[in-house]
Amino acid sequence: MNITNKIVDETQQCLDCMKACNDCYDVCLKSKDVNMVAPCIRLDRECAEICAFTAGAIQRNSPFVNEVCKLCAEICEECGKECAKHAESHCRECSDACFKCAEACYKMTEETCSKKILK
Repeated sequence: MNITNKIVDETQQCLDCMKACNDCYDVCLKSKDVNMVAPCIRLDRECAEICAFTAGAIQRNSPFVNEVCKLCAEICEECGKECAKHAESHCRECSDACFKCAEACYKMTEETCSKKILK
């Protein structure tokens, strides 16, 4: 995979995760027991926001892309773990998207660090 396709793929992982988190957030807010899913709702919001910011950072080749991707991966992992606790399909889909995004961000971080070392 060439570098352009890799950047597009990693950006898309962030956007897919953002969408899954926003969908999960929306459905969880309509839950009969909102208090039970409050941690999920909170992490969905945090994760959607960082994913949107990370996609932008990748696209604009931010000098802080390494740090942003690392933070995004950490938040995605936490959101993925929380959503995995719930049996609802929207939570499972969100969890899957979060773990995929975290993996893509960790890879981006590793590659960015390698490139900085090689310079």
